[in-house]
Amino acid sequence: MRIAYLECFSGVSGDMFLGALIDAGVPPRVLEETVAALDVGARLEISRVVRSGISATKVDVWVDGEKDLPREEYWAKQDVAWAPTNSHHERGHHSHDQGHHHDHEHSSVHETLRAEACPEPAEGAPAPHEHSHSRGLTEIREIIGKAAISDTAKKTAIAIFEALGTAEAKIHATSIEKVHFHEVGAVDAMVDIVCAAVGAEVLGADEIVCSPLNVGGGTVQCAHGTSPVPAPATVELLKNALVYSSGVQAELVTPTGAAIVKTLAKRFAAFPEMKLEKSGYGAGTREFPGLPNVVRLTIGEAASTLAAKTASETVTVLEANLDDLNPQVFGYVMDRLLAEGALDVFGMPVQMKKNRPGTLLTVLCKPEDAAKLTQLIFTETTTLGVRRRDEVRQTLARRWENVRTQWGEVRIKIASMNGTVTNYAPEYEDCRRIASEHRVPLKTVMQEAARAYLAEDEKH
Repeated sequence: MRIAYLECFSGVSGDMFLGALIDAGVPPRVLEETVAALDVGARLEISRVVRSGISATKVDVWVDGEKDLPREEYWAKQDVAWAPTNSHHERGHHSHDQGHHHDHEHSSVHETLRAEACPEPAEGAPAPHEHSHSRGLTEIREIIGKAAISDTAKKTAIAIFEALGTAEAKIHATSIEKVHFHEVGAVDAMVDIVCAAVGAEVLGADEIVCSPLNVGGGTVQCAHGTSPVPAPATVELLKNALVYSSGVQAELVTPTGAAIVKTLAKRFAAFPEMKLEKSGYGAGTREFPGLPNVVRLTIGEAASTLAAKTASETVTVLEANLDDLNPQVFGYVMDRLLAEGALDVFGMPVQMKKNRPGTLLTVLCKPEDAAKLTQLIFTETTTLGVRRRDEVRQTLARRWENVRTQWGEVRIKIASMNGTVTNYAPEYEDCRRIASEHRVPLKTVMQEAARAYLAEDEKH
């Protein structure tokens, strides 16, 4: 099993996590294309920096041609008719001495996430016009849903945002749908969260494990006053996580960082036993004396699975015989089943009673998805019955790597047993896109990608 271990000895924020993903091998192009797919007026700035002697990747988000404003500058520019109940300022960690506002030098670049629980206006009072400059979760879900990214990444990104919204709603004693994110902060958070979801998928780890988190200390200045570090929403998000403070008087774990970790990490533990493959460092903005302001992502094969030839899991098999279904509808049903979470869908020609030719529809899925997929089969096909059984399947460990061809990058799907590669194949969609864009035969692109992978593998 392939493990990604996230070490948060200097906390974690959204942009730090993105930097670590890129440094660990996720192509910058993937995240840049993700930002473009959101179509929210944002772009990434990626650079190399050094934090306490450690070289790391720094990711900044620009929104409508500007980096995020410091907290107090943002609120000074707003014509707010009512006081928001909470705001979080994140980009790359920022420090606040007890009882003091942070200065411009400390906060010129921040990951800004400003969330507010929206109260109902008093009777006869005008509706708060701040809503025209904010986004609720419904709109954010729609934006993510329309983006040209995988369905898995969409679900993960929405889950991260909902974790963030749920924490804010609880802190402010309101419903999750009444939590609104100020426009700039919402864009910044969407970029960090959606890129985190896409990047984690491309990373190809079977499990992300997180170290105990250094949360920092002191206070943080918000629009409504001074809050302790970690911020209330961060505390809510990190329930059941392992946390500590090294004594640094700064906000080291931000709400967005906490939401990403809460959703992506399967468990919190010390450095796991594994065969190391590669690592990457993502940088924050500040410099802390004696503490590198970075997060480290280490990738490797779990020692517990190196001795195991294959992994086993239980899958549900759904079957239905179809002899009076329009073939065009069958193709549509296959697409719907895959989009709804089926692991595999296929059809086989069969000869049915009264010598009628038909098709055996077979669906492999997770047991928890069986009920909804059965309902879909009944709704979309003409069958009157669906057979169901649970089976155990053995699977090889799988991961993704990127290779560069003369026409662009192609993902390679790699299967391994006992740490040894047994199969590899270029990703069809990448090859098809390149073949179409460059008018090159598809088989030529696939052959070139395979050669590039073998050449890269020989180097190691």
